Amino acid sequence: MTRELFGTDGVRGTANTYPMTAEMALKIGAAVGRFFRKDKSVAHRVVIGKDTRLSGYMFESALTAGLTSTGMNVLLLGPIPTPAVGLLTTSMRADLGVMISASHNPAVDNGIKFFGPDGFKLSDEAEMEIESLVKSGVEPAQSRNIGRAKRIDDGRFRYIERVKSTFPNGMRLDGIKIVVDCANGAAYKAAPEVLWELGAEVIGIGVSPNGFNINHDCGSTKPRIAAETVVAHGADLGICLDGDADRVVLIDETGAVADGDQIMGLFASRWAVEGRLAGNALVATVMSNLGLERYLEGQGIGLQRTGVGDRYVVERMRSGGFNLGGEQSGHIVMTDYATTGDGLMAALQFLAELVRSGKRASELASSFEPVPQLLKNVRFEAGQTPLDSASVQAEIARVEADLKGRGRLLIRKSGTEPLVRVMAECEDEGLLNQSVDAVIAAVEAVL
Repeated sequence: MTRELFGTDGVRGTANTYPMTAEMALKIGAAVGRFFRKDKSVAHRVVIGKDTRLSGYMFESALTAGLTSTGMNVLLLGPIPTPAVGLLTTSMRADLGVMISASHNPAVDNGIKFFGPDGFKLSDEAEMEIESLVKSGVEPAQSRNIGRAKRIDDGRFRYIERVKSTFPNGMRLDGIKIVVDCANGAAYKAAPEVLWELGAEVIGIGVSPNGFNINHDCGSTKPRIAAETVVAHGADLGICLDGDADRVVLIDETGAVADGDQIMGLFASRWAVEGRLAGNALVATVMSNLGLERYLEGQGIGLQRTGVGDRYVVERMRSGGFNLGGEQSGHIVMTDYATTGDGLMAALQFLAELVRSGKRASELASSFEPVPQLLKNVRFEAGQTPLDSASVQAEIARVEADLKGRGRLLIRKSGTEPLVRVMAECEDEGLLNQSVDAVIAAVEAVL
């Protein structure tokens, strides 16, 4: 069966437009409730978190209606980071965790992500079965078996304590000035509180959500204001989270931005020295920079590449017994601590190394020299399939031949937005620009 609802990270789209409508959310809630409530003789529960988008209220209510209609008891966490949902799914002995968020997307979008009882995101097979149930419809529970819904007020505090427990015992952040950009998203309270409780001087930006400003000119995808704030205040580090706080980019004291590749490079090398890098390898996606691969190779550390999406990174980590992985975009997955990417936990690991080593952030956040990389996007409309065009395929083949032995080309449809992503790496920056622009032009010509 072809996947129609689920992308690389749950169901996502513009709010009030298929598939992100209240009606569809109710159907998805009923389907996933039926999928997980297989033993009707025992009580079942699901935890639901959300970010700060206005449409979160609508989807929270619709999902709750669908889930309770199949007999699931719903525990509502309110605004909370995505990794907190994975954590609380297991700690509260829930059968299912749901996060309502479109991550780094604009406020008009929203999405629904699912976690199984083990706190990990669902497999492709599970999502396909849920899609099948959405299409066929499910039988509701008998009236006496309808589920209940309850607000949980201390979910954020449980998460805060878990995050702090990953920071070395006895270590403090006294004397360290940190700018934290919460993207007006799910961690707007939790992140500043964690850093302050550990002793840091905290300058918060992106901490005033209004339902419409999540990710707007702030956060991990727009770190300019945070970088300017770091320099203006003489801060030691900037931490930029995205809307649901499962990814992070860091800013050193000079205002330079370090992406997920640089963070993973630091962690992998440090963990290898300490003998705690499981499998002596890092798991990353095909988007990670060639410079990272060369850096790890020089230290005798392997790099396992996967398709794009932190879920696929985690699947490879679990199947291969690895404990460190992530994406260039800033998803850093450390399965010793969490079941999914956690931007705040990753930032704390960096801060621990900052304190331990006595080095500046700029020394730690530049593990390797990246190969010049260029990524451009082309937006398309529903129903369009530009990558199927013969002219586009011919141009891709020509560019790949030009780059052979000198770089690489990666072209894919986004799994979270209607975009064609064209990425190339090449040490000849002139050829790099020509290559990407040629493919972009070919795609635009058929749209």
